[in-house]
Amino acid sequence: MVLGRIADGVSRSVETLGATVSEAFFEPVIRLGVTGLARSGKTVFITSLVANLMDRGRMPQFSPAASGAIKAAWLQPQPDDTLPRFDYESHLAALSGDNPRWPESTRSISQLRLSFRVQPTGLLGAVSGPRTVHLDIVDYPGEWLLDLGLMEKTYADWSAETLRRLETREEGRAFLALLDDTDAGGKFDEPTIKTLAEAFTAYLHTAREAGFSDCTPGRFLLPGEMAGSPVLTFAPLRPPEKPARGSLWRECERRFDAYKREVVKPFFRDHFARIDRQVVLVDALGAIHSGPPAVEDLRQALADILGAFRPGRNRWLTSMLGGRRVERILFAATKADHLHHSQHPRLTAIMEALVREARDRADFSGARTAAMSIASIRATVEEQIDWRGQMLDAVRGTLLGSGRQAAYYPGELPDDPARLLSPAREGVKKWLDADYEIMNFAPPQLHLRPGEGPPHIRLDRAAEFLIGDRL
Repeated sequence: MVLGRIADGVSRSVETLGATVSEAFFEPVIRLGVTGLARSGKTVFITSLVANLMDRGRMPQFSPAASGAIKAAWLQPQPDDTLPRFDYESHLAALSGDNPRWPESTRSISQLRLSFRVQPTGLLGAVSGPRTVHLDIVDYPGEWLLDLGLMEKTYADWSAETLRRLETREEGRAFLALLDDTDAGGKFDEPTIKTLAEAFTAYLHTAREAGFSDCTPGRFLLPGEMAGSPVLTFAPLRPPEKPARGSLWRECERRFDAYKREVVKPFFRDHFARIDRQVVLVDALGAIHSGPPAVEDLRQALADILGAFRPGRNRWLTSMLGGRRVERILFAATKADHLHHSQHPRLTAIMEALVREARDRADFSGARTAAMSIASIRATVEEQIDWRGQMLDAVRGTLLGSGRQAAYYPGELPDDPARLLSPAREGVKKWLDADYEIMNFAPPQLHLRPGEGPPHIRLDRAAEFLIGDRL
């Protein structure tokens, strides 16, 4: 067994070494990880990004497009034949049809390769011809990324932390009531653990719907082919005094360890550890609307997410040996089109404040990070509305569901993010001096001219930060 693990490790190192050398000298590859927490618009982001990289008429702040360095861009088969392909064509068709609709969200990992023919600029461009650069987009659920934080926790640690959260949330009452009638030190039986796991999974779903972000283990929400397996059939318990072998506690502990070993670790090894650049999409407006507890939960979740990265510049030797590190990380608050542009700087400031602690650690380690507010597809137009004699900066769009046009003013975000984050840290349940609303808009009817991608807000700046230096 030990020799087998050593051989497997050597094989992986050789494969990584060969791929790295090939990329460095022939056709470079940029691996871009795209993730986001629930309702952040990850599928729409990837679809619009690819469409706008292929037809770059709306990308003035993306320097390789503005300079004319990109001569062509096209899709081609992805390098990993074992991963599902991101269904770009179907998602774009949903957005651009006669009756546009938001595409279905992705529920597992997927991949897409976009290749560029690039003419180098400067002295190098004068003596060399065009080169090919590949962008491999790896799409994965944010809940899976949060799972990486479980690797350093024992079952007892995770149970204690999770139950503390449940005790402060209305959504956790049903599970806690079930736990009151459960003897964690009693003999294990499958019906009991199944009932607990189902109740805990139901709590995770309701907590996510209520706007909370840290809903681990993530595969309980997105089980895929693992649904019903023992590795997804456990729950947090209150510790018994002396848990015996064969007890409910011991079996949950064993399955928790199996979850880390069989689910979390392979994801990190096979996918996450190979990423060069990363974007984390966040529905900050949704969290603000849900209230202070959701904002504080989001802040902690973002800190946990960034803590999962090994930020820092790739060095030649570590890259050759497979020690790939994320070089750039973008935190993007989505749905900026739900606000008038006058409020976008405030949304960006809130985004920066939400991740400041974790981002400072990443900057110290050498990774370059940024925060911005974006809209992958702009679904609204701006206008002013008269409310009781006061002119308000609003947006207008088509309401999802009813299909009617409506003007919308969500409330004014504070110019100082501390006015939101401080009450959230202090455990306040509701905003005392403001009310923030959200509205669900349908995608716009697209009328694209040749060479144009879908309308967006600052998607070109996001692309510039993430990959502009590599093209």
